[in-house]
Amino acid sequence: MIRRNILLRTLRLRSITTRTPASARRLSIQYAAPLRFQCSKRVIMVPRIQQNRFMASTVAATSRNPSESDAGGNPEIGPLVQYDKWVAEGKLRDDSFQRGIVKSLQKLHDQLAHYNPPSIVHPTIESLTPPPPPSLFDKLLGREPPAPPKTIVPANIPKGMYLYGDVGSGKTMLMDMFYNTLPLHIKPENKTRIHFHHFMQDVHKRIHKLKMEHGPDFDTIPFVGADIAQNAAVLCFDEFQCTDVADAMILRRLLESLASHGVVMVATSNRHPDELYLNGVQRASFLPCIALLKTDLEVINLDSPTDYRKVPRPPSGVYHHPASGQAAKDHAEKWFNYLADPRDPPHPRSHEIWGRQVRVPKASGTVAQFHFNDLCGSATSAADYLELCRHYRGFVVTDVPGMDHKSRDLARRFITLIDAIYESKAKLVLTMDLPIHQLFVSDDDIKASIDDKEGGELDASMRSLMDDLGMDMKALKNTNIFSGEEERFAFARALSRLTEMGSLQWIEAA
Repeated sequence: MIRRNILLRTLRLRSITTRTPASARRLSIQYAAPLRFQCSKRVIMVPRIQQNRFMASTVAATSRNPSESDAGGNPEIGPLVQYDKWVAEGKLRDDSFQRGIVKSLQKLHDQLAHYNPPSIVHPTIESLTPPPPPSLFDKLLGREPPAPPKTIVPANIPKGMYLYGDVGSGKTMLMDMFYNTLPLHIKPENKTRIHFHHFMQDVHKRIHKLKMEHGPDFDTIPFVGADIAQNAAVLCFDEFQCTDVADAMILRRLLESLASHGVVMVATSNRHPDELYLNGVQRASFLPCIALLKTDLEVINLDSPTDYRKVPRPPSGVYHHPASGQAAKDHAEKWFNYLADPRDPPHPRSHEIWGRQVRVPKASGTVAQFHFNDLCGSATSAADYLELCRHYRGFVVTDVPGMDHKSRDLARRFITLIDAIYESKAKLVLTMDLPIHQLFVSDDDIKASIDDKEGGELDASMRSLMDDLGMDMKALKNTNIFSGEEERFAFARALSRLTEMGSLQWIEAA
């Protein structure tokens, strides 16, 4: 009888330890020799499973995990030493305001050096199911239902960071520096850098998959949070923003779930947390998320008198205008051949994106050439551009037209393309009908407002940016292409990024 009880208890324990979390559908199962028990003079053999190991998926196919060479970072040193090194090499100008921000990043780096990320405890369906009412016997004995298993977060978890600033405030450079100098014990598989828009796309895909498996009322956030935390002890967001009501409704609980697993978050944004999701639907429901960001992250303003993208750099000659004539054709052909793989003759390609075929008229190695209408003349989306950036490191786009209020959709798609190429650090070659600073605003707009330098409701940083790019503020404000502050910001950012991508330093970067 005793042996029988031991057998039953052992089997029960083993059945509990091999339960599969609802979010872990892919298992790596290793079998070992069977267990042997003697019961009533008979030998019972029970197959033994050595371990069920959750095979965590990556955060997203579009996430950025740049190598050290992307930004020249060195994980054996901290951000401050890296900053001094770049200043000594002439890659950066020493700026007291920016140095103060780098010191804050160095402080976080030092805290991470003494932080050991916890082992992630994945929830199970049983752990999220409310316990049954206690029996009379349990009440008499004062028994409490067992607490569900959870991740034990170390007491020395560092406080994350939220860096916000206008176009050209150095957000990307600072994030490059911080991410690529993370302490060595934060392994590549335990850190993730991703554009926030891509991150939320992946989150919604995970939620949809879980709801399809378990029903529309299933609480997916704990499972999604644990899965992401598995690969992101340090999670870095580029361009943190919230413009969608679906994102706003889940963001607070998602961030709380990540924090409960010891994830340290660092984000860059163009807005202070208080300005996120302004005028959004049901914004009152988003206010707790804003409070969470301000409590759990150190909020730092990056705006300074210097726009680091506009520091003069030698031009690389990747932009050519006008787009007509033999000179423009020669320009596109010269750069295509420079970026192409001589072992791969130019040929058309096709890529399947979300069930559709996207045709590439001319490709070689990791460079692709398109006519402007091929990329922006039809109903293409950010997902199309992001997928193309996964395959190609160089883009030659010919015959880019000037865009006015009659071609607003073209302008928006072109700006989305510029953002995708910039974020992937790819090369961009253009032949254009007009110079860069006239692509979105006509000569008539500029001439009509040449004497008006007020800038209206636009802030000083944007006014300075547009002046430096050769544009007039009233022309930007009055143009019919863009409506609203978000679109004006996207326009200014696109021109700033085009200026940076046209530099010799960008082309020569690995």
